[in-house]
Amino acid sequence: MSQEELLKGLRRTVEQALKAPYYKKKLAEVGIHYPADIQTLEDFQRIPLTEKEDLRQNYPFGLFAEPMEKIVRVHASSGTTGKPTVVGYTREDLKLWATIVANHLTRAGVTANDVIHIAYGYGLFTGGMGLHGGSEELGALTIPVSGGNTQRQLMIMRDFGSTVLCCTPSYALFLAESLEEAGISKEELKLRVGIFGAEPWTDKMRDEIEARLGLRALDIYGLSETMGPGVSMECLKCKGLHIDEHFYPEILDENGNVLPEGQPGELVLTSLGKMGFPGLRYRTKDLTSISYGSCVCGHTGWTMRRISGRVDDMLIIRGVNVFPSQIEEAILSVGGIEPHYLIIVDRENNLDTLEVLVEVNAQSFTDEIRELEQLQERLLSKIEDITGITVKVRLVEPKSIPRSEGKAKRVDDKRKGKIF
Repeated sequence: MSQEELLKGLRRTVEQALKAPYYKKKLAEVGIHYPADIQTLEDFQRIPLTEKEDLRQNYPFGLFAEPMEKIVRVHASSGTTGKPTVVGYTREDLKLWATIVANHLTRAGVTANDVIHIAYGYGLFTGGMGLHGGSEELGALTIPVSGGNTQRQLMIMRDFGSTVLCCTPSYALFLAESLEEAGISKEELKLRVGIFGAEPWTDKMRDEIEARLGLRALDIYGLSETMGPGVSMECLKCKGLHIDEHFYPEILDENGNVLPEGQPGELVLTSLGKMGFPGLRYRTKDLTSISYGSCVCGHTGWTMRRISGRVDDMLIIRGVNVFPSQIEEAILSVGGIEPHYLIIVDRENNLDTLEVLVEVNAQSFTDEIRELEQLQERLLSKIEDITGITVKVRLVEPKSIPRSEGKAKRVDDKRKGKIF
């Protein structure tokens, strides 16, 4: 997409956003009254960032840019930290969303001959419905299993011949573990591709999932405030997540300044072509970097690196920034343990403490005490090398850390009474 084409798209988005009283007021505050006021990218970057709190303050429908008679569906966040953020979709929005997801699936080698098993939650969460729309648009056989009832999931995967699995990466591991417990080998399934998202995950976890489920594991990214799953997704080359052309990405530093291509920072997204809720310069709070180019899969445009963490998931331990993904990387690089862990943050004598509970696998659990101590020491050393801080590591028995059928709960921050 040329810069002139991009600017035309941004002007159309501004024109749509001006229909929402909230955006009309915010844009007027920076001297933008008409789409023609956007002549350069610098003009567009004058637009104030949209944040989750803006949606909460305008709850429920205050940021919609179309009258309610044109809104045919709403989705919303869980609202665990306040009122949910609500987004609306017109019929045209849903058609666009389905096309975007179908295009990503095609680049991942998925065809109308596949059987797509969707184990993301259905409902106000966008995960299940987003993949569902793309699967049907592609013409594949779509199984709307939703989350939970793991034994039923396994039965359906085997009996229905599921070839594509869609769920969170942590649930994919739980399914793999449950398969092994049920005595079902991965060779009894027809799975060949996994579409995993909704939480950050590492390449080490990808290796673990691929080995245990016998499929190609691909990352998908999205959030309801900009559309839902399908903002970006990996192709089979796995060299980053290709951003669909209906989204304009920016990377910002901690002061809100736009960073050049290749520099890591916070991802900010603008939806191009979305009518119900346009979403101007939405702060995702996800950390990544972007680059522009072409891929052999046929995609030309922006590609983002896999999400390394979230701004609000970052832990500050004795002045050092630590992300759960760093600890996961360390855990998965050491043999003899399971990819299930819990990070406990606390404060003792006015000093921050970080303890990591890690499950050992069944074989290691039966080892001699000295061997377990050596395993613990290797893990401790690896975590401290990656994070640069002193931590405690406690090995726990298999199956002792709670499993999740949705997004995994990795951190218990007792300083804030927060679990995420």
